[in-house]
Amino acid sequence: MVTTPATSSTANARQHGLLAELSALRAVVRREWTIFRRYPSWIIALFIWPVIFPMAYILSSQALAGPTSGGLQIFQRNAGTTDVVGYIVIGTIIWMWQNIVLWNVGFALREEQLRGTLESSWMSPSWRFSLLLGNSVVQMLVMLIFIGVSLVEFTVFYGVRFNGDPLLVVLMFLLSIPSIYGLGFAFASVVITAREANAFVFLVRGLVMIFCGITYPIAVLPGWMQSVAQFLPQTYIIYGFREAMLNGASFQALLPVYQILVVFGAFWLAVGFALFRRMERRARQTGALGQY
Repeated sequence: MVTTPATSSTANARQHGLLAELSALRAVVRREWTIFRRYPSWIIALFIWPVIFPMAYILSSQALAGPTSGGLQIFQRNAGTTDVVGYIVIGTIIWMWQNIVLWNVGFALREEQLRGTLESSWMSPSWRFSLLLGNSVVQMLVMLIFIGVSLVEFTVFYGVRFNGDPLLVVLMFLLSIPSIYGLGFAFASVVITAREANAFVFLVRGLVMIFCGITYPIAVLPGWMQSVAQFLPQTYIIYGFREAMLNGASFQALLPVYQILVVFGAFWLAVGFALFRRMERRARQTGALGQY
């Protein structure tokens, strides 16, 4: 194949374009990481919430179990594990992960708008989706720290013992990212149109809390609620982490969960990107980015 000057210049332009997009993404990541480090209270919260949040559910479960702990025996039969505390803390950490993504990634574009930087960033020749993607990269780094701190604190303060294969747990984490952040992308696109969407955050995280069994097995729910739970990726994320970390499930046992998470991840990433493109077209047509 003969390389002509035209094809060579096209290839160079694509290469420079890719480098420019990576540079823009790196700039967004650096900015968001700098902002995060400027607020020490955010860092302190990463050490406090993993201890405080599950405590209410753990104490409630002990109180509701009764003096003879008869309720715990029934719970253990439905949950498939004797580690009630471990069962609860895994569910709550996934809920906190999704909650943080909804508030931070979901409101990323709205925060840009309130800072007065969204319009100028939107007018630049860089890939606009990097505004969301860069924020998500920082949030994933923060969540890695958060989950690591949580696992240590769960072991120290609650006596939880995780006995699963670390590689299978890491794989579960990686396959959970597309679903959780894809939902965040979709949410961010809705928020920039709706302006104020606190009620949407409360609705989504409420659905996860009620239907996905963060503190109880979904087997105790009515049939119609179990049907709803099957269409929520957080149901499989929570179940998969519990099986991998508490019950020491093998790769073969977890394979159906992995496959489902791949499907959910592809779906939510596609939905998130499609909603972003739709919002992008609407912004060009209506000038909505400058409206508060």
